[in-house]
Amino acid sequence: MAVTTTLTWNEERSLQKLLGNVSLRLLYKSSVHGNNIQNMNNKCIGQGPTITMIYLPEYTFGIFILGHYPEMGKNFKEPNNSFFFSFQKNETMKMTTAFLNSTLEITSEDLRFDFAKFQSLYISPRSEKICIPEFLEEELGLTSDLSCRYSECEVFRVEGIKDDAGYISRITEATQHRNSLLEDLRDYKPYADLVSEIRILLLGPVGSGKSSFFNSVKSIFQGRLTRQAIVGSDITSITEQYRIYSIKYGIDGESLPFKLCDSMGLGEKEGVGLCVDDIPHILKGCMPDRYQFSPHKPITPKHPAFITSPSLKDGIHCVAYVFDINSMDSLSFAMRAKLIQVQKEVLNHGVAQVALLTKVKNSNEVLENNFSKMSKSMISQSQIIIASELLGVPISKIFVVENYASEREMDPVKDILILSALKQMLRAADDFLEDLPLE
Repeated sequence: MAVTTTLTWNEERSLQKLLGNVSLRLLYKSSVHGNNIQNMNNKCIGQGPTITMIYLPEYTFGIFILGHYPEMGKNFKEPNNSFFFSFQKNETMKMTTAFLNSTLEITSEDLRFDFAKFQSLYISPRSEKICIPEFLEEELGLTSDLSCRYSECEVFRVEGIKDDAGYISRITEATQHRNSLLEDLRDYKPYADLVSEIRILLLGPVGSGKSSFFNSVKSIFQGRLTRQAIVGSDITSITEQYRIYSIKYGIDGESLPFKLCDSMGLGEKEGVGLCVDDIPHILKGCMPDRYQFSPHKPITPKHPAFITSPSLKDGIHCVAYVFDINSMDSLSFAMRAKLIQVQKEVLNHGVAQVALLTKVKNSNEVLENNFSKMSKSMISQSQIIIASELLGVPISKIFVVENYASEREMDPVKDILILSALKQMLRAADDFLEDLPLE
């Protein structure tokens, strides 16, 4: 009779995607092969990269080990390249990972991972118990006591892992860089406290990915995919209201000091899409949240919700022009003319400008190995040069992203591109604030 796994299909797909479309072969299952460290070690030793899964009431906890399981009874600790992850059972497809340096040792009683500061993680098959240090629980966002009995322990061999240490090292470094960006943005404060929050306006043609960019930013900060803003690919704009979106750190966390303002898409013809005459009112902060756009009629001071005396914090501090990178070299003359009109209004108000190119297909190749800047081959692509020439925006202020569209799992490299773009937008806004007249 075949031994079947407790791992769900969705959990397996998440792990396969994270590790590069690998396959998982079940080596050990505690309820079948016995709750015994010797049996566990005999099944797993010499098998190469493995994943150990611990099934708990509220979570599924896992450990990836790149190297072999060490031999039991050795007097030294075997170094390993591992990471830790969890799936929350009460939320669909929420996977959290933690990349930490540790050493692995198998004793006669347990499997033990030792971290710095004399903290350890223990898995004890005989008593069916796991003990996870508090700092790791915090890293993974776990809220219940995991020093408890588990229902099942399984170990899988990871087959077909690409580039071995090179691939895992890149994923590890990408996740660490992503987490660093998240912390920087969480701690961000607008320049000189001149305003309590930064407002970034997203402007671009219909279907360029403005609403998707907001959804992607929100997903990263909440740690799960979410689609608050409605998106579409119709020839007419899906976004018909002016929306001022807040971003929270975590699902129930505090709002961060920046907001993304989503606008109606620009149309090629007059009377289609965002009315250019609305742009000055948006930039000044006169347009209220949820204002219903009319392509034929701009907002006026007679509108009941018109903000007649906006403060500095109500206005726009940075404009991000959003384009589909695949359409840059095929923009019509009419769209180019519309963009010139729009940019003239933005320049008249002195607001900071950047460009955001979406729908890039090779996000894993965009960044250099240190994840801090775009590769030279990417910078030289014709679409980026066209965007720079069309908008008069320096290449250093043009950012490339791949928004979350139909994906079911998060990707640390995608997150880096999105968070890096957001960070640079905030820097541009700070430059705008710093350049304001003293009065």
